Amino acid sequence: MIEKDILTLGIESSCDETSAAVLRGGRQLLSNIISTQIPVHQKFGGVVPEIASRKHIVNVMPVIDEALSRANVGLGDINQIAVTYGPGLVGALLVGVSVAKSLSYALDIPLIGVNHLEGHIFANFLSYPDLEPPFVALVVSGGHTALVHVKGYGHFEMMGQTRDDAAGEAFDKVARVMGLPYPGGPQIDKLAKDGNPDAIDFPRALSKSRGNYEFSFSGLKSAVLNYLNSMEMKHQTIVKADVAASFQKAVTEVLVDKAIDALSETGLDKLVLAGGVAANSSLEGRLKHAATEHGVKFYFPGLALCTDNAAMIACRGYYQSLTGKYSALYLNAEPGLSLESRMD
Repeated sequence: MIEKDILTLGIESSCDETSAAVLRGGRQLLSNIISTQIPVHQKFGGVVPEIASRKHIVNVMPVIDEALSRANVGLGDINQIAVTYGPGLVGALLVGVSVAKSLSYALDIPLIGVNHLEGHIFANFLSYPDLEPPFVALVVSGGHTALVHVKGYGHFEMMGQTRDDAAGEAFDKVARVMGLPYPGGPQIDKLAKDGNPDAIDFPRALSKSRGNYEFSFSGLKSAVLNYLNSMEMKHQTIVKADVAASFQKAVTEVLVDKAIDALSETGLDKLVLAGGVAANSSLEGRLKHAATEHGVKFYFPGLALCTDNAAMIACRGYYQSLTGKYSALYLNAEPGLSLESRMD
């Protein structure tokens, strides 16, 4: 079979989205179905792992059926299965991994375990058919923040990552203390549009450490909490839009500055944004502006590919298969899986 005709079924269940996708070759997306659990978890102010796992069990097969139907193919047409095996919630991951292993065994087709974070980077290949490595990727999600030198489809070099809270995690925690509904990131972004980003001078940890590509957002999160508590104790009015805008500026400035520094060090002229926080309009806007200023090409996936989705997992799985990176049927979920330097 010609590589471009290979059909990959992707399965994603790392958190609170159940998703399945069918990909022809490496970049022709035939379907990408996402069933979100946001309405279920909103009442709790965040994802409840046990509930998420149970919902995945209910949703996974109908979602796979719909993905196959939309792609106008049957299970018998699928050549390989790619599934997220980490990082994420262990119970949620196990649902997707178990289904993928069962289908792989029953259909006698290869199984490919995919790192969820690598999948986020590869989402850009679906949005930009002409994009090729090498490039610098800024991965910004709820659980991770990292700068990665992508030297090839299977060759990554970790340049730096967060020491504590990820940017997305900081967004959600700050939104929670401000009384905003889950998910907090989009709420902060929306509220910030009406605020003054220079109203409050929040700290920017590690921002002056040129050549240091590590991040830290725990102190910023604490600074916002201390500001809110101080204003309440003084009985002063809190302008939530200003807090949101100032906090968001503190996060995005550090992300943008370090991304541009990383490009300068590597000598590359392509910057890729990946992960759920890629949907943040301020981050996207600041990166676009900085890229234009420095003569850099900027890439980021469409909104449907920013969130957790199976299309990106199928894409990463396809490129792993080209170098024979398959998984055995004893593949297990790895909730703490990291995004590390690797060379295939």
